Amino acid sequence: MNRRRIPKQKKILRLCFLIVLISVFLLGRPLINLLRKKAPPPAPVSVVAEAPELKSISSSIEEGETLFSIFIKHGLRVEELLAMKKASAEIHPLRNLRPGKSYNINVDENNFINSFSYGIDDDTILKIERVENDFRAQKLLVTYEKRILTINGSIEDNLISAIGMEREQYLLALQVADIFAWDIDFYTDLRKGDTFRVIAEGLYLNGKFRKYGRVLSVEFINNNQKFAAYLYEHSGKADYYDAAGNSLRKAFLKAPLSFRRISSHFSKRRFHPILRIYRPHHGIDYVAPTGTPVSTVGEGRVSFASRKGAYGNLVIVNHPNGYRTYYGHLSRFARGIRRGAQVKQGDLIGYVGATGLATGPHLHYEMRQSNTPINPLRVRNVAGDPVPKERLGEFRRLASTLDRVYEAAIFYDARHPESRKFCLAPELIDGDVFYSEIKKRDG
Repeated sequence: MNRRRIPKQKKILRLCFLIVLISVFLLGRPLINLLRKKAPPPAPVSVVAEAPELKSISSSIEEGETLFSIFIKHGLRVEELLAMKKASAEIHPLRNLRPGKSYNINVDENNFINSFSYGIDDDTILKIERVENDFRAQKLLVTYEKRILTINGSIEDNLISAIGMEREQYLLALQVADIFAWDIDFYTDLRKGDTFRVIAEGLYLNGKFRKYGRVLSVEFINNNQKFAAYLYEHSGKADYYDAAGNSLRKAFLKAPLSFRRISSHFSKRRFHPILRIYRPHHGIDYVAPTGTPVSTVGEGRVSFASRKGAYGNLVIVNHPNGYRTYYGHLSRFARGIRRGAQVKQGDLIGYVGATGLATGPHLHYEMRQSNTPINPLRVRNVAGDPVPKERLGEFRRLASTLDRVYEAAIFYDARHPESRKFCLAPELIDGDVFYSEIKKRDG
């Protein structure tokens, strides 16, 4: 059978058509790729290891407990304790842990230590953390929220019971007594019905009251006489001044029996009454329990510390301007008190006793000038440096601000914990705000 022959012209046409199709396909593909949105390369997949779940062990150091016994109790690795001790040796030795202080230990699922923290004191925390295969120790400051509290009270028996028996109330009472130690003898001068008002910082952590900070101002009415104190800082030093800018510090303390020392020596829940008896030309007798701490009223040098006739155990301190103070009938001398020893105002020099010619335990206190007996309660007491003249305007603005607080603010009973729930806006009288310009100026 004869095949039908395709004309030559048609063959040429078909070939041309085929070439065109191939060309269109080959040339059009790059154009299509250009018009088509290029997909981004796939993102690299990173595998993040989940942080191990930590278990927390929190408690307080018990009497007789050590960190070693705590590790044993909780099944922790002693070799890690040795590494922690080495890390903290120069920061805070782990053997210096005190009963009642809180601690926290974080461990992983295999009981490996992740971190350890311990409250060294109210303001400092020891923090030990695992860093790779070792431990790193550091001290951290506790960051408190500062609020301004206004509290008051009335004397029924003594200052401590008027402010409160809790630890922080007790420490506030000591602050107040220290501020007026040159003007008020808080054992023998107080009268029933005396009143006080205090403007102080309250320090809070996680919204809870922790302690009192600085006392910014105190107003104390003692036997119908008003005493006022304002905290003011200049030249990098803070001190208390009266409304006129005079320093409350003086050459001699009001009494040789320090309220602070006695209050810490005896239980604050057993307040020992002290009787002051003035004996003309022979000084003052303070009737007090044996062992009551005795402090020097002023800076000076010990000229005598031994037994002397009717005085019994006697300390004599020479002060500037020819003044001498005598402390007799002591049961014993404080450590380091001997002839020639230098003493600062408020230093412990001995303890009340009944040595020599004494019918019972008491302190015999004398003051003499040029060997002439004088009444310590009437001596012209030289004050410390006042506020510098160039700073008086600044001080008066501060005192005026605090006086407006006394006029307008509500003062709450210091004994009641509820008083710590009410506060003033810190920016109104916050000490840091008062002193910010001063610190900038002082450089």
